[in-house]
Amino acid sequence: QVQLVESGGDLVQAGGSLRLSCAASGSIFSIKYMGWYRQAPGKQREFVAGIPTGGDTNYADSVKGRFTISRDNAKNTVYLQMNSLKPEDTAVYYCTMLVAGRNYWGQGTQVTVSS
Repeated sequence: QVQLVESGGDLVQAGGSLRLSCAASGSIFSIKYMGWYRQAPGKQREFVAGIPTGGDTNYADSVKGRFTISRDNAKNTVYLQMNSLKPEDTAVYYCTMLVAGRNYWGQGTQVTVSS
């Protein structure tokens, strides 16, 4: 069993920055993929950024140039650096990891951007 725990969500003013973290624990041998999704009130969950093992990062068009995803394999942790935040970035942010062919999800962390 694998558990993901996110942290770093907060209330921030537009134009500000936040860094989200997501650490995995449990029976982990290798993590093939790490990513971030978000869900705003009344909307479906949407892809934000992803980083496969040994592959290129990819981003949603809405966050390109503002968000940066990175990972620390030794710590089984994925990060999301969010800069130039906008009110439309307000959402619950979820991390996801692909471990042994199964997708795991964190509980979510709230990011609120005030105008």
